Amino acid sequence: MKEEKSVNPFNGYLTVVILILSVLVLAYGIILQNVGLIIVCGLVFVICAKGLIIVSPNSSKVLLLFGKYRGSVKQNGLFWINPLYSRFTYSLRARNFESEKIKVNDKMGNPILISVILVWRVKDTFKVAFEVDNYSAFIKIQTDSAVRKLAGSFPYDHFEDETATVTLSTNFDDVNRALEQELAERLEIAGIEVIESRIAYLAYAPEIAHSMLRRQQASAVVAARHKIVEGAVGMVESALKMLSDKDIITFDEDRKATMVSNLMVVLCGDSETKPVINTGTLNQ
Repeated sequence: MKEEKSVNPFNGYLTVVILILSVLVLAYGIILQNVGLIIVCGLVFVICAKGLIIVSPNSSKVLLLFGKYRGSVKQNGLFWINPLYSRFTYSLRARNFESEKIKVNDKMGNPILISVILVWRVKDTFKVAFEVDNYSAFIKIQTDSAVRKLAGSFPYDHFEDETATVTLSTNFDDVNRALEQELAERLEIAGIEVIESRIAYLAYAPEIAHSMLRRQQASAVVAARHKIVEGAVGMVESALKMLSDKDIITFDEDRKATMVSNLMVVLCGDSETKPVINTGTLNQ
């Protein structure tokens, strides 16, 4: 048998009534000193009391009879079962697991630190009880293994692999979906249902974090410079065209080059430009 089987136990409240009646009859037998009645009532009391179980909400009882699996009780309330059954309690509540930050290599070989949060619960009590030795340790080890595989499947960002469609630092929905699918496949053998999984922490490893930050800053500066130059060229072109259309001034090629150079310096410079006012002729 490789799957969970549900059992319907007897009503425990009816058993409680029988318990009370057996106690009353036992007391009556003691008064009468009727040994047979005392023995029978004593056996009934022990059997009824031994078979009572309480199943709380979102919990279950796994029942064994001399090592053989007989079923699981997931109903809530007071019940009576065979007193010879061995019982093991398993919680069906949703639980969180946050993995430790582990150092792994991304697809491009860069060392990164990553941790994940896993929301899970027991789905199949038979598999939890008998397919794995310690399901809590199994979840921890399989989660770490899934995180290592996930990190090795995607680059950290687009700087190393510009053709990548999914990266760890940008496509969170796709990455979390891949992680959830990987964990669901790994934990299915243990009867664990993956409710949600997501990356909780992601960063470059300390030994390369500073270099990667400088690379990102340099890329941002280059992109900003490109945008500034593009805008400055447009402004210079517009200025020259407007001056020419309105016949304000006519430039030869040398003066046009000089004006373009000056305007580009003013528009693209990092520091504030300090103009020099010419109070003489244009040739001075």
